[in-house]
Amino acid sequence: MAKKEILPAKYNKLLGKAMHDYAMLEDGDRVLVGLSGGVDSMVLAWILHFWQKKAPISYQIETITVDNGYWRSSKGATDPQLSIGPQMEKFGITHRVVDAWALAREEMTCYLCARNRRNQLFDIARAEGFNKIALGHHKDDLLETFMLNCLYSGNISTMVPHQKLFAGRLGIIRPMAYLEKEHVQELAGLAGLLPVKNYCPLSDHTRREKVRKILAHIYEIEPDAKKSMFAALGNVRGDYLL
Repeated sequence: MAKKEILPAKYNKLLGKAMHDYAMLEDGDRVLVGLSGGVDSMVLAWILHFWQKKAPISYQIETITVDNGYWRSSKGATDPQLSIGPQMEKFGITHRVVDAWALAREEMTCYLCARNRRNQLFDIARAEGFNKIALGHHKDDLLETFMLNCLYSGNISTMVPHQKLFAGRLGIIRPMAYLEKEHVQELAGLAGLLPVKNYCPLSDHTRREKVRKILAHIYEIEPDAKKSMFAALGNVRGDYLL
């Protein structure tokens, strides 16, 4: 049986502020939520389901997992339809699994895999009439992406909370942009959501993992750095950049 749905006021306020600041949802939206199996995306689905009951607008949500099939070669692993599906269904949230588009072995990099999955979500949304794709990125993800781009791509940028694509016909929304990872983990506990192991063979050996460790060290020696760095993403002084 699912736990009683409780969204603490302090997190509800942050979610509401992010949604308001970036005008993420409108009446009549059809939202496709990408579920990876991590608690971040499952918590997002739960949040959007929770907000359906209180929001002054009406919108629909469905969840989808793009399955690369890595679990098939891992002993004891479970089909995501069985490990993720029931966790959504206990809240009455529709979930399905689709096989990922194939990539050649020489193309199996984190960047190309993510791009392939994103393009597949775009294709499904377009074909089935969804006008929003919701992703479970939070504040820590945005900061990690900022550092990744600085260190490895030579640019100053990050993922934005609401990105309009294809002349506005599709939007990517990240309602948890103001929540930190630890907040999301607390919400997962309240909702009774359990993460599904990531079976990608590269999951522990990525640049993002390196950046995560770098940032953890920065936060350890300078506790207020996260707050300041996040504020800096919206306080760019272009006149003082090259």
